Order: sequence, then C-alpha cells, then structure tokens
Amino acid sequence: MKQITIRDVPEDLARALAEEKERRRKSLNQTVLDLLHGALGLAPGSAFDNGLGDLAGSWNEEDFRQFEGAISMFEQIDEELWR
Repeated sequence: MKQITIRDVPEDLARALAEEKERRRKSLNQTVLDLLHGALGLAPGSAFDNGLGDLAGSWNEEDFRQFEGAISMFEQIDEELWR
C-alpha cells in the first residue's frame, strides 16, 4: 500500500483528529483513512447524496412552471434594503 506524509497540520486540525480517534477508539492512521474514505465517497454507503436524485429528470413542463411561480418572489430585490 502507498504511504503518504502530511506536513504543516494546523494545531486545531491535529487536536480535532486526536479527539476523533479517541471517540472512535481507533488509531490516528485508521481514523484519517476512514475520514478520507467517507469524504471522498469511497466508503461503503458514503456516496454523496443530496437527496435530489429522485427528482432528476422527473419534472414535466407544468411541474417546472409551478415551481418557477412558487419561487418567483425570491427573485424580487428590495432596492431600499440594499442602500
């Protein structure tokens, strides 16, 4: 397996990693590997899911028009508020 070295680790990050390894009751190395796997979506069940997958490609033109109408008020800018 490949080995890497990480230099210039900020104190707050080192402290957070040390706390996390204690919480998980694992070595620092295993904790960092687990965190990297999760952050990169490589751990089983950790693939990034924003919850919108079921909506992708499911709207028809009428659904789109209704949505646009519902959010149109958020596109209005109160000029007085920004002075």
